Amino acid sequence: MSHKVRVWDLPTRCFHWALVVCFMGLITSAQMGGDAMAWHFRSGYAVLSLLLFRIIWGLVGGRWSRFTSFIYAPATILAYVKGRGLPEHAVGHSPLGSGSVFAMLGFLLLQVTTGLVSDDEIANAGPLSQFVSNAVVSFATFYHTAIGKRVLIGLVVLHISAIFFYYFKKRQNLVLPMILGDKQTDNAVGSSRDDAMSRALALAIFLGCAALVAGMVKLAG
Repeated sequence: MSHKVRVWDLPTRCFHWALVVCFMGLITSAQMGGDAMAWHFRSGYAVLSLLLFRIIWGLVGGRWSRFTSFIYAPATILAYVKGRGLPEHAVGHSPLGSGSVFAMLGFLLLQVTTGLVSDDEIANAGPLSQFVSNAVVSFATFYHTAIGKRVLIGLVVLHISAIFFYYFKKRQNLVLPMILGDKQTDNAVGSSRDDAMSRALALAIFLGCAALVAGMVKLAG
């Protein structure tokens, strides 16, 4: 019997697609340079706000959005790779998918952090570059422009490739649940909470994170 499960709550879906838009904005504005760098910084602040929100939401959000639902032991990951996965692994993030999620969040956080203290010595400097040593600024700038960007693009390509693999090889549409929120499963599992109260809480958390980032930038300026 097929069961309809609310896997991704609305706040998680909004986070996901907002991050996609902001990431595209970061890459595009970085390539354009010049006046577009103002939008590069704005996109970076937006990404930082989103990441802070996701960290908190990973602790208090819907069941399948919480980190506890997709932190797996090495033995579980190995068993999944060998084809001995559990039914619930097909609901939220799988043991392999979880690694991609944590890598993406971690490297995005590292990218925006290094951007905050970078300085191209031409016209653009991160708001916190004035508070760290020249050595830190130099390393952060090198990582931000030469390493971090390429790592993230590689992770995005891997993520998209996995989506195509699941769609064509396993006949699983991973995109539709991230749009509509629901997934059809063969097992009766609990849904993520996604009501008006949880959505209001998510909005309050995100606004708090955005205010924190905005305050940091203002104080630094």
